[in-house]
Amino acid sequence: MNIIRIRKGRVLRQGKIVLQDVDLTIEKGEFRYLTGKSGSGKTSLLSAMYGAAPLEADEAIVAGTDLLTLDYRHLPEFRRKIGMIFQDFRLFEDKTARANLYIIMKATGWQDEERIKSRIIEVLDSVGLQEKYKDMPGELSGGEKQRLSIARALLNHPELIIADEPTGNLDPETSDQIMQLIRKLTRENGVAVVFATHDYRLVEKFPSRVSVCREGRLIHN
Repeated sequence: MNIIRIRKGRVLRQGKIVLQDVDLTIEKGEFRYLTGKSGSGKTSLLSAMYGAAPLEADEAIVAGTDLLTLDYRHLPEFRRKIGMIFQDFRLFEDKTARANLYIIMKATGWQDEERIKSRIIEVLDSVGLQEKYKDMPGELSGGEKQRLSIARALLNHPELIIADEPTGNLDPETSDQIMQLIRKLTRENGVAVVFATHDYRLVEKFPSRVSVCREGRLIHN
């Protein structure tokens, strides 16, 4: 099953084409690295997958949604199928770990308080933060903050996780732990992952297929 299928795509930034002839197919449960120099179009491509950047294509299907005909009114529903993990965590610093997850769940349509409580416990347990639910982000280490970000990305049972340099602010040992956690959780849940990184040490240590943004095109290794 294709989670991403883009044919002859053209990714735009400020009205200019930054990537062209983009052909990309990613299957359910597949892990794919995305690499390339700064300014090569990685972030623009990730944003296009999320419906947040202009994309022209012969075909562009992400998580069962046709991006070429996606109505703005249906954008929140589409984005609930995608989990996002960022380099800078993007947590609510004045809220506990539990509250960080609760806010997202309410914002994405969860209503039943018992189901919300159960799902929060479930995802915190899955990332090893079950004892940290009352902690504020400032009380968490960098690795624990990223674990909380991963828990947040998993809340809505996504079909796809987009990870934009998720280990960029972490030391090598913690980066390895986060990578192992992402690979484990996505295998268990059958979630596809696009993992953008500059850390070629990770690519070598945890090998998987690589797509490279280079000279205005997407190249697959």
